[in-house]
Formats: sequence, structure tokens, C-alpha cells
Amino acid sequence: MSRKALIAANWKMYKTPAEAKAFVEAFLPLVANHSRDEIALFPSVTSLATVVAAAAGSTIRVGLQNMHFADEGAYTGETSPLMLRAVGATHTLIGHSERRQYFAETDEVVNKKLHSALRHGILPVVCIGESLAEREAGETARVLKTQIHHGFAGITVEQAATIVIAYEPVWAIGTGKTATPEMAVDAHRIVRAEIAAILGAAVASHMRILYGGSVKPENASSLLNEEEIDGALVGGASLIPSSFAAIVHY
Repeated sequence: MSRKALIAANWKMYKTPAEAKAFVEAFLPLVANHSRDEIALFPSVTSLATVVAAAAGSTIRVGLQNMHFADEGAYTGETSPLMLRAVGATHTLIGHSERRQYFAETDEVVNKKLHSALRHGILPVVCIGESLAEREAGETARVLKTQIHHGFAGITVEQAATIVIAYEPVWAIGTGKTATPEMAVDAHRIVRAEIAAILGAAVASHMRILYGGSVKPENASSLLNEEEIDGALVGGASLIPSSFAAIVHY
């Protein structure tokens, strides 16, 4: 099944609006006429409108790193899907491991955000992954299946068409450690099989599953040329235009 890869840049808590604008201006010429893959940038909320404006007229998609599930309300410091849409963003990350680890996001919260994103026509990139302790205990499959089972609760076959999953082993995020292509493929197969079990084989065959976890220009090709891996969610290596462009051109 041919699936168009998504190469996504998660800038985390880096870049002022001026720095974000400079990145896009330097990056766009490096990926001009690149149509093989979908490319998305996920800046912080303060740079979101700036990046949308800087990328206007290109094929680059822009999303937010986190989104609240409510349309509005007394949720200090949060960003609603209506706000995201109003500035022209089209994508959002949901349930990144750092949100789960540092801000106590649960699978149930992930599920609420997923439903909200789909309701508002925002493309959701749902992040899942196991910790080092869970992997060493042989719990990888159980953790991934549990995160999918609860995170996708109530999702219909029709709704699932736009969902993207990012498998990001927590132990490989920001550590310099990377899952081998074999390890990544094994995890992706577990994820795809679980999607098939709850939403059917057709949905599973079409759903894009990205790999995230210390993806760099040096290892991008070995990972992204695996049939089971449908793109990458890139952290640190996406902060420099030439580095991220090298990953796009894997």
C-alpha cells in the first residue's frame, strides 16, 4: 500500500517569531519542487501565525505542538482548535511523550483532543511510545496497544482516514539513541496490527505511521526507506534548515 510520507519538524520550546521566520525563508528554497513527501512545521504558539504567513504559497503545512480539546473556556495558557484554525494552521500534535511526562496527559485526554481535532478538520498526529523501562521489561507491545485502544476510543472508520500516528520510543527522544530500523519496523507492525483490530484492515493499510526519536540526516535514509515507516517526527535535527532539508531529501 503506497502512503505519502510526512516529514514533520517539532521545534518544541525553541525559536522566537523572528527566528522562525528566518528558518522558513532559508528552508523553502532547499525543498522547492519537492513533492514526494508532505512537509509540516510545528512551531510554538507564539510563532504559529508567523510561520503560517512565511510558508504561504508553498506546500508546507503548519501545525501546533499541542491543542486543548475545548473550543473555549477558562483554561489559562491553553490554545483552542478555533484559535489554531483562525491563524491558518492545519495540523496538531497530540499526546507527545513530553506532554505525557511533564504535564500528566493521559490516554483519555489524548482521546478528547483527537475527537476535537477531527471535529474541527484539523489533521491530528497522535504520538505513542514506550519508556526504556517498559521496553526492557518486554512491555512494548502492551503499552502501544493500550495507548491506541484508549486514545482511539469512539473513533469511527470514517474519522480515522486523516489520522497520523507517530511512534516515538521515549528512550530515544533527545537522547541521541535511535531505534534500529528493525526495532522501529517491529513497533510499527504492532501499531498497524492494533489499528486493524479496532478499525479494520483497510484503515490500517492506509494510515501513516511516522517514526520519531533522534532522527538525523545520518540515519534518516535507513529508517525512512523501510516500507512500514511512513515518515518522521523530527526534533533537534529540525531546528537547522539544512539539517531538516537533508532529512526531507533522505
